[in-house]
Amino acid sequence: MNLNLTHWGLKPGHQVQAPDLIARLRATAANALVRSSDYDLNPDVILPKGRKLREAAVLIPIWQRPDGVHLILTKRASGMKHHPGQIAFPGGKRDASDETLHATALREAREEIGLPPSHVEIFGDLPIHETVTSFKVQPVLGLIRDDFAAIAEPGEVAEVFTVPLIHVLDPANYLIEGRRWRGMRRRYFAVPYGPYYIWGATARILRSLAGPMAS
Repeated sequence: MNLNLTHWGLKPGHQVQAPDLIARLRATAANALVRSSDYDLNPDVILPKGRKLREAAVLIPIWQRPDGVHLILTKRASGMKHHPGQIAFPGGKRDASDETLHATALREAREEIGLPPSHVEIFGDLPIHETVTSFKVQPVLGLIRDDFAAIAEPGEVAEVFTVPLIHVLDPANYLIEGRRWRGMRRRYFAVPYGPYYIWGATARILRSLAGPMAS
């Protein structure tokens, strides 16, 4: 399917084929990008001394479908202790049995959305993202090579859905919003799509990719 990428500075009506979009994504991931964190928009945050960061990884699943190239995301279950109801990538903390962070991302994607690791071609990593919950998260870019039926993990994932990739690659779709956290107002990126409010670490990681892709 042709994708309209006029927000990339192309002439009105110019169309780019889906494989070209994926090729551009590969090239962008191969270049040095800037690390991100939950504090990027809040330079006044003072981090505790001696804070230890735990390793985690998320999969950014890119899926080429008949109607275009999509990103798979999840909505966390409302009963979760951490980040209930929020939009997230499939992912989580590194287990002792995970040989690499790529293994972590693939294992979590299998558990959370039923994506077989054999269906995924990993083609790049984004820079580490540091969270307010003391994780250093490795975002892993993966291209889904085969069809599969998404299965939400009971009790953890309320919904599995897709977003057109060009929506999250357009910097114009991002907002900077704020809310109170631990008694202070904190700012964050958001990239809403339909009924889904994509914000926080998920939006920040995507924004770190959208900027270089749009340049």
